Amino acid sequence: MSPGVGLSQADTLQSLAHFLERNPGLNWIAKDECKVVGTLLCGYDGRRAYLYHVAVHPEYRRQGIGTALVKRCLDTLKNMGVEKAHLFVYTDNFDGIAFWTSLGWHPRNELLIMSYNLK
Repeated sequence: MSPGVGLSQADTLQSLAHFLERNPGLNWIAKDECKVVGTLLCGYDGRRAYLYHVAVHPEYRRQGIGTALVKRCLDTLKNMGVEKAHLFVYTDNFDGIAFWTSLGWHPRNELLIMSYNLK
């Protein structure tokens, strides 16, 4: 678990495997030899892309790994013709907000995220 990244009951191995199958070529990991040190999940719904669970191990932060993961993902999306991507950041994740702001992302204060549990 990484601070600032929330997992829920929807993040089972089975659901993540399904997500990866539905979004080939949009999900990335960064490795140091055999150790996974960074992740980025991205999904595309045919209209917009969404980034999820972007995380870098604390010992590997501030080395450009997160930026490289995001750049690779956005370059792939641009090549697919996707025009806009969104992501979710907890309001108390100040490090995450600073990271995304430094990459040119901006908050959408006019929107409210609402959820509905189907289970």
